[in-house]
Amino acid sequence: MDTLTGRATIRVLVVDDHSTFAELLTGAIDREPDLVSVGHATTGAGGVAMFAQLRPDVVLMDVQLPDIDGFVATAQIMAMSPGTRVIMLTAHVSAAVVANAGNSGACGFVAKDGHFADMLNTIRTATPGSLAVDSALLARVLAQPQPARRAVTHPLSPRELSVLVRMADGRDVTRIAHEMDISSHTCRGHVKSVLSKLGAHSQLEAVIAAVRIGLIQISDEPAKVNTF
Repeated sequence: MDTLTGRATIRVLVVDDHSTFAELLTGAIDREPDLVSVGHATTGAGGVAMFAQLRPDVVLMDVQLPDIDGFVATAQIMAMSPGTRVIMLTAHVSAAVVANAGNSGACGFVAKDGHFADMLNTIRTATPGSLAVDSALLARVLAQPQPARRAVTHPLSPRELSVLVRMADGRDVTRIAHEMDISSHTCRGHVKSVLSKLGAHSQLEAVIAAVRIGLIQISDEPAKVNTF
């Protein structure tokens, strides 16, 4: 707890094989009144071991590491502590990379060359069970050439489109069901139908597909996609 602000201090572990970048990042984190760095590791295995010992609140995890990749390390951390918030760092992004981040259990995805303020916002606000993706990163994914996507042969119903929009905003099934005055079981059925109609295998893939074909638009705010 920060004695001046009364806010809880967020303990952050950095895992990145570029020592200079990691040291600069940990120093910048320590200058924030509500954040504190617990140290940094330069390998995936080292990061997992430090997490097991220190149990920080947030892990900033590089995607590319010299031993195991960040996805494997994240999955190992989440297996130990499912409530931990792991935020992936990368200099290069693709739809597959972002999807792998979500599948590993990460709850945030930020660019290493992005604005530090955006990273701080993600550290403070990303929540387990969703994947907060910086809007600039998502825009990069959408700008990449992709194989032609088949047309949607079965249009989304108004209810399904409402679920899709709320899903892209980071709402979970319980909240979506409450807002739409439907049961959670019915809501999950709508989610499955949306994925099927868009030819997607995950909520993130469905949102990307929906943006590509003009069903929804992304804003300047970070996209937050549920990974349930």
